[in-house]
Amino acid sequence: MEKKLNVFEKYLSLWVFLCIVIGVILGKIAPSFAQSLDEMSIYQVSIPIAVCLFFMMYPIMVKIDFAEVVKAGKAPKPVILTLVVNWGIKPFTMYAIATFFLGYLFKDLLPGVEIIKDGSEVELWRSYISGCILLGIAPCTAMVLMWGYLAKGNDGLTLVMVAINSLTMLVLYGALGGFLLGINAMPIPWQTILLSVAVYVALPLVAGYFSRKLIIARKGPEWFRTKFLGFLTPISISALLTTLVLLFSFKGDVILSNPLTILWISIPLFIQTVFIFGITYFLAKKWNFSYENAAPSAMIGASNHFEVAIATSVTLFGLSSGASLATVIGVLIEVPLMLGLVAFCKKTKHWFKT
Repeated sequence: MEKKLNVFEKYLSLWVFLCIVIGVILGKIAPSFAQSLDEMSIYQVSIPIAVCLFFMMYPIMVKIDFAEVVKAGKAPKPVILTLVVNWGIKPFTMYAIATFFLGYLFKDLLPGVEIIKDGSEVELWRSYISGCILLGIAPCTAMVLMWGYLAKGNDGLTLVMVAINSLTMLVLYGALGGFLLGINAMPIPWQTILLSVAVYVALPLVAGYFSRKLIIARKGPEWFRTKFLGFLTPISISALLTTLVLLFSFKGDVILSNPLTILWISIPLFIQTVFIFGITYFLAKKWNFSYENAAPSAMIGASNHFEVAIATSVTLFGLSSGASLATVIGVLIEVPLMLGLVAFCKKTKHWFKT
């Protein structure tokens, strides 16, 4: 049976836009609501928001079959290319591109300062760059499985790379995040960064791995795919949309006073995505990949794990931060842009060997 984007995935940008509207309205009529939730915290981690973010992450992790990772040795070149691009190139080009546009070209269009979670005062443009950084160091979401499928790529390779990137994030996400945020002159709460990796990557990863094994052992793979994952989908969607509404309830004044903010932040994110896709696709051709391996390799490089970026940004800087707003704008442009890249792949399939 042919897979298709479900209603939520296909119209994700629309749902994000609706969350902007609802969040701005909520911020006007009940400004203390989201603030009260955010203040229910332990070690600067909001408990209600953490619950939402965990249920946003867990359904992604439980879909990953880590048994497939051992098969990566049969096709090492795509694995090497993807890891090099995701961890050796992408974080640094994101920082450079975001800094050029938001810290130089658009700097005067993004006025203001904000007080972030630890009480520090930072310039808004610097906070927006930080959100872009958190997106740039979070490669590949579960949705990349769909992008690879729609591009008629190697589904097995895509699945393996999702698993490998998830494991790599445990080691590199905190280190790269702290390094690049430091260069951006943002406060670096290392304990909170490590806690974010533990809560929003390691915990759902471990929970997903063991619960997947247990459920498949007891109910079988068919029940797991058709029943359990179907049950999780609305929970994941609700958690994501709730987080977005709360986030925008904080940012209503910024958006209303400077409505082009979303556009200014979208531009470097758009350029970064296309640039990384182009590099990976070009190198895949130079390395004589088959199209079935080249397409998902490029998709994995271009796609962001926006769930982790949102979760980490909220934990580090708060729901009301410009960094959190920037991570959500990444969600806003993700689907239409990735669908465009899927179409490009299919039109250029003849560039590659069969």
